[in-house]
Amino acid sequence: MKNEPLILITNDDGIDAHGIRMLAGAMRGLGTLYVVAPREEQSGVSHAITIRQPVRIIKRDYVIEGETIEAYAVTGTPADCVKMAIDHILPRRPDLVVSGINQGPNAAVNILYSGTVSAALEASVLGLDAIAFSLNAWTGGRFEPAARYARRIAETTLLKKLPPGILLNVNVPDLPYDEIKGITITSQAKSRWEASFVEHRDPFDRPYYWIAGNFVNLDTGDHTDLAALEAGYVSVTPVHSDLTAHAFVEHMKAWKL
Repeated sequence: MKNEPLILITNDDGIDAHGIRMLAGAMRGLGTLYVVAPREEQSGVSHAITIRQPVRIIKRDYVIEGETIEAYAVTGTPADCVKMAIDHILPRRPDLVVSGINQGPNAAVNILYSGTVSAALEASVLGLDAIAFSLNAWTGGRFEPAARYARRIAETTLLKKLPPGILLNVNVPDLPYDEIKGITITSQAKSRWEASFVEHRDPFDRPYYWIAGNFVNLDTGDHTDLAALEAGYVSVTPVHSDLTAHAFVEHMKAWKL
């Protein structure tokens, strides 16, 4: 319908991922839906864009419970998908961009590495309301409760609208729906990965490396995204692209560089 919301659905796990199909299903009835997602998995690419090779679009419509949702695979990153959707695929700018449902949490420092969050961030940079959804399960997991919360949060966001430059980063615990305690508004926990590269040898005795490491939570506060997930709550964190350390600006002026 002419006046109904237009919703763009994307992710970083790829157009064939279970999570994005669940998200598309959850958005049915909220407006006109388009899926534009990477042709292949793009986990961990952050906000990368493709600049040294061409980007292609392949039509890959979804059929969910007998309803066809217009869908396109893009040979690029999640940020590419949002740009491509707006520039070449959608009939107009979307009213909402939803990204996910990611396989694995995107809380704390993982926000910086996440293609799922970066797709929503790209939409926000372009002046659009956007939400990233992630499930706190690295493999398998309960996507149906996450999809139900995604619909609830998306429906409210369409009604209330977001301030310019703000997007929502949502993480859902991997629990049955009736065991999730509700939604809480959180801040991004301070954390880091203590990474290392493990050396292996190929059949020609040449070294190659796989990244490994340990996740370290540096934040003991009860208001964080990590704390909310641990307590069984859906975490909703408002975030933005401004990386300026505003509290340090005046102090640094005294350096007289």
